[in-house]
Amino acid sequence: MSWSRRNFVYGAATSAASLALTESKAAAYFKAAGASPLNGRFLTHVSLVRVNQIEVTPGHSIGEDESADNTPDHIRSRREAFAKGCPGGQMTWAISWLALNDNRQQYQDARRLLASYHDRYGDEITYIPGGYFAPMYDTREHNRKNIHDALSLISKMVGGGYRPQCVVAGFLDSENQRRLASDEGIHVCQGQIWSQHGIDHGDGDGGICYPYYPSREHYLKPAQGAADFIDCVCLDGWTCDFLTARREGFEGKFNSRLGVGPIEAVGNLGTEKGRKEMLDTTAMHFDRGHALNGFGWVTSIWEVSVGHDQDLTYWLQAIRDRWPDTQVMTEGAFGLEWRKHTPDNASLNYRFDAKGTGAPGSEKELEIEWFMNRDFRLALLHNWEKGTPPMAIDFTRYDLKAEEPRDLQREWSLMNVLNQKGTRSQDKPIRLGQLSDEDQHRIYRRYPELKNRV
Repeated sequence: MSWSRRNFVYGAATSAASLALTESKAAAYFKAAGASPLNGRFLTHVSLVRVNQIEVTPGHSIGEDESADNTPDHIRSRREAFAKGCPGGQMTWAISWLALNDNRQQYQDARRLLASYHDRYGDEITYIPGGYFAPMYDTREHNRKNIHDALSLISKMVGGGYRPQCVVAGFLDSENQRRLASDEGIHVCQGQIWSQHGIDHGDGDGGICYPYYPSREHYLKPAQGAADFIDCVCLDGWTCDFLTARREGFEGKFNSRLGVGPIEAVGNLGTEKGRKEMLDTTAMHFDRGHALNGFGWVTSIWEVSVGHDQDLTYWLQAIRDRWPDTQVMTEGAFGLEWRKHTPDNASLNYRFDAKGTGAPGSEKELEIEWFMNRDFRLALLHNWEKGTPPMAIDFTRYDLKAEEPRDLQREWSLMNVLNQKGTRSQDKPIRLGQLSDEDQHRIYRRYPELKNRV
């Protein structure tokens, strides 16, 4: 099968495990909707070009000046590393406000280089507002205007009537995701960083790690119906190890963002162990995750300034060798492909079952199961070596009223019944049978097989 996005693999077949759980409901839904389930393995990679480490608003930055690490030579090195690992593949480039407007020759040349990558490879060139943290540092209206103006600059930069299919944002509030669709005609947004809490400059735990349509109430809440539906596919930014991702910040001296990112993996663990962790995390989605869901998706955002180009080549080559059917495409192309198969959130039923990799914070003896759908997300954790009973470490209901912050602040999470990070007094692991009768009924109605695991 093709490694690039040119030949998609469609079909209605899903894994035996998935069929045993959802065959009749899924078949009825997709038949009624005139769509078929998404199938295959997908990878999206974003490289970020910027001036300052964190450009929180067009006029204010925090962090270090990174212009020396965002040269045309470094950009060229990143693209060559990607091509070595994935010949014929396409990637997304996100460019910051300062990098779009810097008049130094370096950035003029960088912008021309990025435009040439669209012409030569079909790469996507898009905008990143706020250095990942736009809602935390600027108003919705200012962010809307910045996005609109930046998209116009990118269209002029690339030329030929070009328009990106997505915006890469780190975090983006629901109203601006709605405006992307209604005002800009863009229906894909990398708009949340799954499970991030206590890291960097923004918190956002409580959502779904695979694509969904956000609610007008809260960007982490999947839309419940037509009244709150936003026609913009919300994508995660980084695929993380599910075991380490349950942690708060650097709790226990473990980095909770460990996964396919080079800073957390290779940077902290060394080349051999770091690369192994990147592949082990990928396998959580391309092996068991693919079997459960019918498709697997792995994604990453690597800043040009961090380097690790050889690690990118290694990772992509290893994926091509192990999962040769993987389709590598731009963020926008993947989001629109998912949108083609999925008209709303009614059929969402993501399941993940991962054992620890042995990396720091990912204990080999532990196994975590995730259940994510339109109504709730549920995480169960147990020691598979000792056969201990599963403990619920997260139960987030999406049918409850939710509201985003109105003022500027770093906390943008969605937490209610039980949250995996353990930051509140109520967030203690419990048996399923200790949840309220109402919540147990809600869980067993969708997953009756869990009744014997109370």
